[in-house]
Parts: sequence; structure tokens; C-alpha cells
Amino acid sequence: MNTKTATRACQACAFWNKLEDDAGECRRHAPQTVAFEVDEEVKFESMFPVTAGDDWCGDFQKAD
Repeated sequence: MNTKTATRACQACAFWNKLEDDAGECRRHAPQTVAFEVDEEVKFESMFPVTAGDDWCGDFQKAD
């Protein structure tokens, strides 16, 4: 990872909510609805995308 990407990583973003050592939720946008099948029944859940701390995207805003 280059220096520019490292400084714009999720772990340094104002919208990232750390959950574990190197995983967290991106809270830039509202939670997304996810459909999945459990025991032949479709279930729905709303959730924020989970990202690694060293991931990055174009919506980065530096945390205070």
C-alpha cells in the first residue's frame, strides 16, 4: 500500500466505527438491507458494510 492510500484508509476516516482489531463499520451512508436464506426461509437484515482498517474508498474524510 502506498503512503497516500495508507493515510486515506478506513481506520483514519471520520465515518469508520471500529469493531475489532482491524475491522469496522463504514457509516458514511445509511445501513443497507441484505437478504439471505436460513433453513429455506429468506431473512432480511439492515447492516453497515464491514471493512478492514486498511481498506479505502473515494468518500474518505479525515477523522478529527
